[in-house]
Amino acid sequence: MTQQQTTISPALVSAFAPSGTLRASINLGNPILANKNAATGEPVGVSIDLAREFARRLGVAIELVVFEKAAASVDAVKNEKADIGFFAIDPARSEGLLFTAPYVLIEGSYLVPDASALTDNAQVDANGNRISVGAGSAYDLFLTREIKAAEIVRLQGAGPALAALRSGEVEVAAGIRQMLEGEAKRAPGVRVLPGRFMVIQQAMGTPASRGTEAQALLAAFVEEMKASGFVADALKRHRIEGASVAPAA
Repeated sequence: MTQQQTTISPALVSAFAPSGTLRASINLGNPILANKNAATGEPVGVSIDLAREFARRLGVAIELVVFEKAAASVDAVKNEKADIGFFAIDPARSEGLLFTAPYVLIEGSYLVPDASALTDNAQVDANGNRISVGAGSAYDLFLTREIKAAEIVRLQGAGPALAALRSGEVEVAAGIRQMLEGEAKRAPGVRVLPGRFMVIQQAMGTPASRGTEAQALLAAFVEEMKASGFVADALKRHRIEGASVAPAA
């Protein structure tokens, strides 16, 4: 047993893993944090590495509870179908969850057709523009608060949101910059606007019922993972671009 494991009280271990197994909610809708291994089909990525390491610190087994969309992943933790999760920090998600500080920062950007007159993020929020988003995503929540004139079209995931732009149903698609750049490379006809409209702060979270001591332990774990180089190494190992390690809290 490692030194870290011996410092965690049995009460806190039980708070995180009452069944004896740590259930980690994994969102495959964010390719920066989680993907499926092409050969095995198993989830891989930064969030999986963090989940496994935290379970190791607790001295318990790990179960990955996998979802295709952020909203479903969040709901699993809120409804105590999972013990920890990996989410973008947003006020709309605060009820029922306790967050750490972010461990990774990701840019949210816009994708437009090559023929679009739009050249700047500030031009997007205008009458007549429709913006497709994955319903319940971090950028959906952000744009719901910030967009005043344009129309937000909420679809079931990033794939349909990108398809809506390709088909002409919307003028703009919002998403994670790396994903949008990948879409632009995949097939001609679209381009990513320069810069970003938001920075997505990816953090770990646990049900509010687990208590503030549990939150403090999870927060300290995240800070150690950033400071030790664990998060940076995971990003490099999984060949992730478009994300940076968040600064110390």
